[in-house]
Amino acid sequence: MGVAAGELIVPFTGAIQAAFSVLLTIAFGVVAAQCNLLSPNAAKEVSKLCVRMFLPALLIYKIGSNLHQDTGVRYVPVLIWSISYTLLSVLFGRILTRIFKLPAWVAPAIAFNNTTSLPLLLIQSLKQTQILDAILIGGESGSQAMDRAESYFLVNAMVSNSLTFALGPRLLRPGDEDASDEQEENEADGQANEDGESSDMERGPDGIIDEETSLLPQRLTKPTNRVGKRGYLKTRKWYNDLSPWLQETLEITWQFANAPLLGAIVGAVIGLTPALHRLFFSPSNEGGYFNAWLTTSIKNIGELFASMQIIVVGVKLSTSMLRMKRGENSGEVRKGSLAIVTLVRFIIWPLISIPLIWAVASKTKLLDADPMLWFSMMLMPTGPPAMILVALTDVTGAAESMKMTVAKFLTISYAITPVICFAVVGALKATESAIEHM
Repeated sequence: MGVAAGELIVPFTGAIQAAFSVLLTIAFGVVAAQCNLLSPNAAKEVSKLCVRMFLPALLIYKIGSNLHQDTGVRYVPVLIWSISYTLLSVLFGRILTRIFKLPAWVAPAIAFNNTTSLPLLLIQSLKQTQILDAILIGGESGSQAMDRAESYFLVNAMVSNSLTFALGPRLLRPGDEDASDEQEENEADGQANEDGESSDMERGPDGIIDEETSLLPQRLTKPTNRVGKRGYLKTRKWYNDLSPWLQETLEITWQFANAPLLGAIVGAVIGLTPALHRLFFSPSNEGGYFNAWLTTSIKNIGELFASMQIIVVGVKLSTSMLRMKRGENSGEVRKGSLAIVTLVRFIIWPLISIPLIWAVASKTKLLDADPMLWFSMMLMPTGPPAMILVALTDVTGAAESMKMTVAKFLTISYAITPVICFAVVGALKATESAIEHM
């Protein structure tokens, strides 16, 4: 089935708009850093805030509002597909990194693609161009279909983010070629931190006073600390009494317990519980007593995630540019690393996912009769590496050179993101073909 050149123009325009939106947001982050509006340390804290507050809030709102008892089954294939392709990507990343002796950051770059900000921006752009009207069925409005597509991508994002923070730290362990440089830099950073901490301390009548000293009276803090210590000791004793296999199981489970996953679970509970769904998402005059204040506040902070996470990339890119200007180590993006990640993310995965989902949708009854679901699943493994890699390097305490390399790499990746238009057109045509077999 041939594709006319004219059919590429609209999705290509949508992809360019989505990519430029990301690039301009990165540019705003660079400007904020250059004008001393946002320091690197503040950007690091903002990055953690995005992952631990903004993203869970976004998941609570989007999943809770789109998930109902009668539509819950529709999300099961998304969960299975998200876990499957992410684990396969992790395997690809580990193998390719070892074969070609690539830097440690390449493995998570291959393993975890952007499942949040770019898909949401791309869906919004495609909604404006009305290109997806061709796969709407049953007189459904484009707005309803797009909202559902966003919820599919957010469920995928929940899985991806959970696996990112569970498996990402192991993938970021430096290889032999990275170890010496990072060890030296971490030692230098540690020395700087010690010097900074010692300068910020002063001695008071009750001992050393620093920025972490409680402002509450000792008669309040001492009992609190005593209770906390007692609880910790009891928990540790209980844990040590467990069998080794159960301890290992709890450790593995704990690695997957992160804020995005908890947010998704809360959203699913709200969505699947009719009484809670009515309280949070129905109009106020129909029993939605939480809608006007609590739900709205959750939505407002959730919508900050995509833009704030990308601004952090701009701040780190600015730091890298300043170091480069001074002739210092500003991180290096190797051409081979960039080529391999681009090949896997923009070519190999679309060639796998589009035919596979088309075959499952048209030849079996495993998927719900929802073309927007098929289209979304075809595109889920496609696209540039995840912006959340920046937060991952912050959370894991990676070397500054690696953080700046990742910021540079992400900027380059989003500059070439418009090539995703070919995957968009392929998924659109495959979805139209699957509709004919319904």
